[in-house]
Amino acid sequence: MDTTSSPMSLQTQKTNFQDLPEASPKPYKKGIVATLMGGAGSFKEDNYFVSLLRSSEKKALQELKEKLKSSFEDSPSDASMWGIPLLGGDDKADVILLKFLRARDFRIGDAHHMLLKCLSWRKEFGADTILEEDLGFNKELEGVVAYMQGYDKEGHPVCYNAYGVFKDKEMYERVFGDEEKLKKFLRWRVQVLERGIKVLHFKPGGVNSLIQVTDLKDMPKRELRVASNQILSLFQDNYPEMVARKIFINVPWYFSMLYSMFSPFLTQRTKSKFVISKEGNAAETLYKFMRPEDIPVQYGGLNRPSDLQNGPPKPVSEFRIKGGEKVNIQIEGIEAGATITWDIVVGGWDLEYSAEFVPNAEGSYTIAVEKPRKMGASEEAIHNSFTSKESGKMVLSVDNTASRRKKVAAYRYVVRKSSTI
Repeated sequence: MDTTSSPMSLQTQKTNFQDLPEASPKPYKKGIVATLMGGAGSFKEDNYFVSLLRSSEKKALQELKEKLKSSFEDSPSDASMWGIPLLGGDDKADVILLKFLRARDFRIGDAHHMLLKCLSWRKEFGADTILEEDLGFNKELEGVVAYMQGYDKEGHPVCYNAYGVFKDKEMYERVFGDEEKLKKFLRWRVQVLERGIKVLHFKPGGVNSLIQVTDLKDMPKRELRVASNQILSLFQDNYPEMVARKIFINVPWYFSMLYSMFSPFLTQRTKSKFVISKEGNAAETLYKFMRPEDIPVQYGGLNRPSDLQNGPPKPVSEFRIKGGEKVNIQIEGIEAGATITWDIVVGGWDLEYSAEFVPNAEGSYTIAVEKPRKMGASEEAIHNSFTSKESGKMVLSVDNTASRRKKVAAYRYVVRKSSTI
């Protein structure tokens, strides 16, 4: 069996919108977060090269090392995190120490106090061995509530958070019904984060932080207030500068009011990491930072956890569909007996999709592989295959002529020749 890449072309057809009625977009309340909506975030990640630090920062780093050495004079091996000795004097230790210094604006005393508290917490909590624990949440919450999946375009591992499942009261009671259950959930949530940190480089110029994507759709605010506050407190106190960007998707209109309440308590550095995307714009926002093959299918990407069993995600082609436009993706050169397999998705679909096979031979009939159908806004990517009996081309069509909205889209395909002679 042979795998080939057949010639492909992309054709567009446009509709004149003068004859279409004016669109009536869903009203969206603007507020203090208006400038952050769909933005890319202004934060620029630090590179952790000591040689590029200001003289005052170099001095602060050296003084923190001396304070730490004094604190662990009798047990230097206790001063370690993620398997990295903090008194080792190497680049990895410098990366961690600089994270604590930056979290406290290079105030040496504050950074030292934070570091000692974190080391104490990790020992008491058992954070260094938590990845070995089976907390019993794997089947119910893994891949649903909080999970690591894929990377951004700069190589940062991505952690997704979605708490909408807890609007179900039975589910909420099973996970948060009493204090012991809440403690177990917090351990599991720390476990997910530690799993992501395990793949970080901890070296200057390397990947030293994560991307957090939080889906606010259907999230029960009042019920999760206690858990959310405890998670936030744990992460702020013990995982400084571990998040390069915080992307909020499916943000409801009232988020602007909530943001205005807690915004004064956030540093400008923290706020610069925020990217906020309103409901229905998840794919458009995530495509700015991640490749479609790394984005979960539920957010307009082509990444399914089961795909990883066959190795790294296969590359895809991205394109945009303008309002009033129809796009035909023509995959030519398909031989008789060959099987073509494809994936295609349009962010926030709400358009018509179809697939047909057009034989090369005159007089042959076009085969409707997938009849035209309206794709709902929340539908996941199409995955399908077709084995041709004669040579020809496959045409994948996405028809956005009834909409004024521009949409992001992606597809990939592979053609396998017949193994028979």
